[in-house]
Amino acid sequence: MARRLTWLAVGVVVTVVVLRKGRAVVETYLPAGTTDAVDGVQRVSHAVATLKSEFLAGMAEREQQLRHDLVGDADIDTLRAERPERVDKLRRAWASRRGDDWAGPTEDPDDDDGYTFF
Repeated sequence: MARRLTWLAVGVVVTVVVLRKGRAVVETYLPAGTTDAVDGVQRVSHAVATLKSEFLAGMAEREQQLRHDLVGDADIDTLRAERPERVDKLRRAWASRRGDDWAGPTEDPDDDDGYTFF
């Protein structure tokens, strides 16, 4: 246990020394204003990341609002599970209306002038 703590302390000290010396080397060899430019780029990058996360959160919230307005408090998974049954019921209803007076969903049975969409 003491060995681990010793190596942990050595790692922390080496990291601090490398960071300080690294900054000194950067300031020595890079042109003046470079660190300001890098800081500016970091700020812009952070702002873009924040904008993206806020946009995605707002989009998710709006999706929830629209879904609630569309289906209310109904469970979406339940509706998806019941969909084949509803579609079959509609197909049976259409099939029962298909007779001499109704040719399909694009035909109006009350239309007497004989105009069709196709």
